[in-house]
Amino acid sequence: MTTARRPLWPSRSDACWLFVAAFAFAGLNVLLYRLGDVTTGLLGPAAGLVLQLLCDFSLVLLFRFPGPVCAFLTAVAFAMLASDTFAPGLLVPLHPLALTTVPAITPVILSQAARVLDRRTVLWVAGVLAVVAARPWTPSWSTTPFGLLNTALPALSSLYFQARRQLLQSLRDRAERAEREQHLLAEQARAAERRRLAGEMHDVVTHRLSLMVLHAGALGVTSADPAARTAAEDIRREGALALDELRDLVGVLRNGVESGPRTLSPAEPGDPARLVEESRSVGVTTELVVDGDPAQVSPTVARTAYRLVQEALTNVRKHAPGAAATVSLRYHPGGLDVSVGNTAAARMPDPALAGSGSGAGLAGLRQRVELVGGRFDAAPAPGGGFRVGAILPAYVPTAEGTHGDPGARGR
Repeated sequence: MTTARRPLWPSRSDACWLFVAAFAFAGLNVLLYRLGDVTTGLLGPAAGLVLQLLCDFSLVLLFRFPGPVCAFLTAVAFAMLASDTFAPGLLVPLHPLALTTVPAITPVILSQAARVLDRRTVLWVAGVLAVVAARPWTPSWSTTPFGLLNTALPALSSLYFQARRQLLQSLRDRAERAEREQHLLAEQARAAERRRLAGEMHDVVTHRLSLMVLHAGALGVTSADPAARTAAEDIRREGALALDELRDLVGVLRNGVESGPRTLSPAEPGDPARLVEESRSVGVTTELVVDGDPAQVSPTVARTAYRLVQEALTNVRKHAPGAAATVSLRYHPGGLDVSVGNTAAARMPDPALAGSGSGAGLAGLRQRVELVGGRFDAAPAPGGGFRVGAILPAYVPTAEGTHGDPGARGR
């Protein structure tokens, strides 16, 4: 099993500041060499400077080779200690300007080693260097405090901030996980509520509608009155259409998807012309104006327009008896403009019929229109009438639109 090699530098910014720090400490050491004493041993006057420069430029290799760099730094610190103890002047000047007795780059290397080495290794390296730098066997105000400041303090500070970052990241991850779990629980609760509603609608409403359709069918067969048979057939047909739409709604509540796309045609529900005919059949003077090709819009948009016309004409029958209505559909490449307007009511509405709704019809229409990216408008018209309109896009990128709209592939 091969281990992945560490990158030479984690990022370009890290590389930049590593080189800047290395050159800055190299410049500092050159300055101290020029201003202070030089080494006087057999290795020459620049022996200490060369050793310091090697430590300075080892910083740029810290992220790729953290262990060897820390080992090299420790070895140099022991060499400086040995020179100062057994061969004064060999690697360290007899009277150095710097009060530190370890390489000057030590605090930078220790502070960054915490990013790439485990905590125990960093503590071991920092502890060894702290003993070498502080020299507890010969404590002195000129060496011990500065030795601890250059070794123990940067290492412990770096470990603290590293642990703090990890803690904050852990808390952030925990909060995000809790938020995701909360959203999941809420979605599960909504799904359970939808399934419950679907069950109630299937068990109660579907049962009642089925009985109504059966009774209407039986009345159409047994009745001797032609008008009664026609009315019974109308009731049976409308009940059957209501059952179809109810099955679609139950499927949406249970599964979150519709039972399947439908192809809109004048003979099937979904065509506004059928709604206009129904409105005329109950005595409402209704005019239909169609401009353009209905094939230019997707099934989702067409169904939204159908629901808008359906709700608007229902409101006309409820709240404006005796009024005339006009349904306008203008299809164009950019979408569909829908408008349903009516004149003022000729008489007072039936209180029982006007109060049969939930009062949320227009709000539901607005939400439906906005869900497909359209704009909804509803306001009183001059002369006492009312107008409901919407500007709908040609295509909504949904799964239904992609499969059911032949023109969706090219959009």
